Amino acid sequence: MKTWRLVSGIISIVLTFFVMFQSCAAGFVNTIEANGDVSGSAGVIVSIMLLSGGIVSIATRRGGRGGLIATVVLYSIGTLVGFLLAGDFSDLIIWSFWCMINAGIAFFAILKDL
Repeated sequence: MKTWRLVSGIISIVLTFFVMFQSCAAGFVNTIEANGDVSGSAGVIVSIMLLSGGIVSIATRRGGRGGLIATVVLYSIGTLVGFLLAGDFSDLIIWSFWCMINAGIAFFAILKDL
């Protein structure tokens, strides 16, 4: 699990920059079109959760259940926000799926440690 925490944390931090760039572009398009869609803002929240989850995952890779619980919470928030508010920004579903995978693996790691 230590290797998974390190690898998923690094991938999440790298993906943060792509998600943030796409979210800013989607937010700009939403503003120009004045369509009332909030997918750009949701993407910013998902990118913040990716960054936070990645940092926590790397920082607590040798720790106990507390780090895993924090990782599950952060990635779950990213998953829920992304899936519920994707709208026209369809790539947000892909990034939310990555958050869901990380949250699921961290949850099963908690169960394995019990």
